[in-house]
Amino acid sequence: MSAAEMSELTAVEALAAFERGALTSEAYVHALLARADALHSLNSWITLNAAGALKAARAVDAARARGNKLGPLAGLPLYIKDNIDTQGIRTTAGTPALKDSVPKKNAPVLEPLLRAGAIVLAKANLHELAFGSTSSNTAFGFVKNPYDTTRIPGGSSGGTASGIAARIAPAGLGTDTGASVRHPASFCGLVGLRPSVGNGGAERRYPGEGIVPISRTRDTPGPMARTVADVVLLDAVVTGEPTHPLTSAKLAGLRLGLPHAYFWENLDLEVEAVMNTAVRKLREAGVVFVEADLQGVPELNERVSMPVALYEFYRRDLTAYLKEEGLRLTLDEVIAQVQSPDVKGIFDIAKAMPKAAYDEAIQVHRPKLIALYKDYFAKHAVEGVLFPTCPIAPPPIDPAFTGKVEINGVPQPGGPAALFQVLIRNVDPGSNAGIPGLAQPAGMTAGGLPVGLEIDGPLGSDRRLLAIGLAIEQLLGKPPAPRL
Repeated sequence: MSAAEMSELTAVEALAAFERGALTSEAYVHALLARADALHSLNSWITLNAAGALKAARAVDAARARGNKLGPLAGLPLYIKDNIDTQGIRTTAGTPALKDSVPKKNAPVLEPLLRAGAIVLAKANLHELAFGSTSSNTAFGFVKNPYDTTRIPGGSSGGTASGIAARIAPAGLGTDTGASVRHPASFCGLVGLRPSVGNGGAERRYPGEGIVPISRTRDTPGPMARTVADVVLLDAVVTGEPTHPLTSAKLAGLRLGLPHAYFWENLDLEVEAVMNTAVRKLREAGVVFVEADLQGVPELNERVSMPVALYEFYRRDLTAYLKEEGLRLTLDEVIAQVQSPDVKGIFDIAKAMPKAAYDEAIQVHRPKLIALYKDYFAKHAVEGVLFPTCPIAPPPIDPAFTGKVEINGVPQPGGPAALFQVLIRNVDPGSNAGIPGLAQPAGMTAGGLPVGLEIDGPLGSDRRLLAIGLAIEQLLGKPPAPRL
């Protein structure tokens, strides 16, 4: 098998090749490390775990040769976002103050993957402190989209998305506060799952500890890959679900909400064309679309989103993480070293966020938003709502951090936050409601840029969403590889 053939393998395909003796983990890791070096200009990784990954791969190959029973991910290299703790490998969160921080233990979400035999290939670049949607990181380099290196990959898990799309790794982990797994998945032609969070506790499917936080109410790790089957596999290992293949849903008779107001408004014309084609194909396959709007979503979401994220970051959660890790740093010392201009600007807003706004968001508006979604699913008897993951295709990298963006030639309001508001618009409400969301490819623009669709489902419906995703992928197909 050539290096080029190895790089095209999905996670499921690579594991099958290991099992039948057609490929060793060491050869696979060698090929991907070489590709990571060759594509270093994408800035998709911060730390390449070359020696550690090869050592782990050799150990897996030796155990397989001895006939030992191996885990379901034995020998599989993964891209791990660099805000997820990795024992013995630095976790920087893409910010200078943490550039030498080496965790003493792995994040709980990573542990089951490693026990199953997965290997950390690299720690992926990200928007600084995960506080943004472009992955333009002044401290560690701007991440580039493999489909067009003049454009952003999305964020904040842009490095994970870029690396997987560039065939440096078959799959990996990102984190998602409001958009940060699904949005870069959309821009890079990938599949990304934001698992159920709910109110935490038993409703939360993925553990959130051991991750440099923004808001522990909203944050969650999530898997990313080039196929739904690969996301199904990682999800099963993290959650303890059976790892045998999930049966795809039947599209005929499947009921999905189609909320035109807000979610389908003010779309880039090319995005709209791709999405309309996807909806038409789904209708022809028997999907029943219920055209009903989620009345009140934008107003409630606005009252929850920033008050929760900014207050918890500045007043509680990052300080707690620093103490848990035993880091001799204060919040102010971390903030003082931030280099990305857009992230610096956020902290002035965070400092001024009143506790009253936060309390009202948590006690009043978020419960209303949760109830709104729950009532919508029940009233219309739908298994999810379908919408474009992002209203626009990947925009050009903006080295001046102007934040400006146009849709069909019309400048969008919001000043420096205009682009951020456009990029997270559709995916943020479900995040704040704590429900699961699956983003996957819908098609390509005429210029060869990926367009993603998303389905948000009821709390706890993650595996059903993945089954639906399998069926949609079979119908719509997968995007071509980027030309690098």
